[in-house]
Amino acid sequence: MTKLSVNINKLATLRNSRGGNVPNLITSTKDIESFGAEGITIHPRPDERHIRYQDARDLKKVVTTEFNIEGNPIPKFIDLVLEVKPTQVTLVPDAEDAITSNAGWDTIKHKDFLVDVIKAFKEKGIRTSIFVDPDAAMVKAAAETGTDRVELYTESFAHGFAKGNKEESIAPFVKAAEMAQQVGLGLNAGHDLSLDNIKFFKEHIPHLLEVSIGHALICESLYLGLENVVNMYLHRLK
Repeated sequence: MTKLSVNINKLATLRNSRGGNVPNLITSTKDIESFGAEGITIHPRPDERHIRYQDARDLKKVVTTEFNIEGNPIPKFIDLVLEVKPTQVTLVPDAEDAITSNAGWDTIKHKDFLVDVIKAFKEKGIRTSIFVDPDAAMVKAAAETGTDRVELYTESFAHGFAKGNKEESIAPFVKAAEMAQQVGLGLNAGHDLSLDNIKFFKEHIPHLLEVSIGHALICESLYLGLENVVNMYLHRLK
């Protein structure tokens, strides 16, 4: 079964827009888990425009499912992850001023750097995942870094799916998933997955362990309700 990890960055964005503590991330996290979510994901950025570093520390105390922290492994981020010790860290090569993640790692070019960073996390018992494009060569090279998993960057699939190019858009992801299985890597996926496309993606991607969904899930919840939407994703993933 594919686990659903809910990214709560958008809830933090809403909270920060008014300068108070509404919505309360701790309460929201507890509710999301009680609705059936099997993980909580956060992606703190250096400017803390949504998730703050302190949020990571506070959430560690209350998350009872899997806790996944995403981010670019700059020194400040590495220190935070080593302190908090989440279930999983997902390494994303986004620039400090990026609005959202927009590319996966070149696991060949950055191999030595990734090897060193991943070693530090694994020594603390933290499962590691590398954000990669749907490129079998990048997945294959990721296995040489010592990572436990890769997370497929699914924006291109979502865009192709929306335009009606379902089979064409899913094809490179199938090849990347097959390569992950071949080289012994666990497989995650995320970015622009939604209620519209998640079932098709799940049905075509073998051995998919986890999806991380935030923006679409929160937007859909404005219309359908958070508890209902979480369970709609769980139903599609089963």
